[in-house]
Amino acid sequence: MSADLTIKTNYSLLNYNTFGIDAIAAGFVQLKSLDDYIALVKSDILREKPFFILGGGSNVVFSDHYEGIVVHPANKGIRLIEKQNDRCFVEANAGEVWADFVNHCIDNGWYGLENLAAIPGTVGAAPVQNVGAYGKEAKDVISRVHLIEIETGEERWVSVEDCEFGYRWSRFKGEWSNRYLIDRVVFALRDEFVPDLSYKALASALTERGIEKPTARQLADTVGEVRDSKLPNPKKTGSAGSFFKNPVVNDAVYQTIKSKYPDIVSFPVGDDRFKLAAGWMIEHCGWKGRNLGNAGVYEKQALVLVNRGGCTGRDVRNLADAIIADVQARFGLKLECEAIFV
Repeated sequence: MSADLTIKTNYSLLNYNTFGIDAIAAGFVQLKSLDDYIALVKSDILREKPFFILGGGSNVVFSDHYEGIVVHPANKGIRLIEKQNDRCFVEANAGEVWADFVNHCIDNGWYGLENLAAIPGTVGAAPVQNVGAYGKEAKDVISRVHLIEIETGEERWVSVEDCEFGYRWSRFKGEWSNRYLIDRVVFALRDEFVPDLSYKALASALTERGIEKPTARQLADTVGEVRDSKLPNPKKTGSAGSFFKNPVVNDAVYQTIKSKYPDIVSFPVGDDRFKLAAGWMIEHCGWKGRNLGNAGVYEKQALVLVNRGGCTGRDVRNLADAIIADVQARFGLKLECEAIFV
């Protein structure tokens, strides 16, 4: 183990999860450099004990104290590494705060991330979750991801195709789970700004603000304002953002549900498939604004679960299970959690 790499014991995770749950990690280690990554995988600790890789903690719920090692990437750095015609290839270290990274790119004239502004979390978590918002996903801008294999210490680059991205999905959540550490990501951006206004709610928000031809900064700021109007400020109210995935169904299921609920909010996603608004279904099951224990459903957006004060992971689990059961009973669909229980 590197002399500079310290594993802290019985470490509070209160400031490392946006839900504000005061879980304790048996071990906690921050990775501030590539040398730290290498030293950690060359040690035996990740092979001897269970571990969990924790970025910004914005989609994590700690069910209880964690008896293993929490690995927290904290390496910083953003750099333009290559330009090809109008393409700008920008490399960012895994510990960079995602929202700060987006703002940095806009300030430097590297465009393509505007719709993903104000999302909590870190750069290293973006390819794991394939974060997305307002018609854009991380897979649309990622070029390649640099990995360190935990078992062997081998370093490798994988392409965007290798990651097999899907809706809030990647191989890092499947067969690659806990196999690699991500230490940096390269994004393929552009030096000319072309706004993506395919998401109707975002286009409407710009129109309401009297913005016909947004600049990159105006688009990102509008995204942030729309998010703030729907989501709680985690500094004031603990939450994990959108807690459930929007279910994707085939046309037959969609038509059956729509015949019973004509005003259900839905979006076509190609190949006769439709994405249904989980928040709409949760609200129509009567959960919006309700509490169960010290966890509750946010008053402004039923897709969001919140900490009402002193909330535990068990409170969140009980509330999520109750919502899933009610939605399944009414609509015949079982919601999947976007947030991760640990």
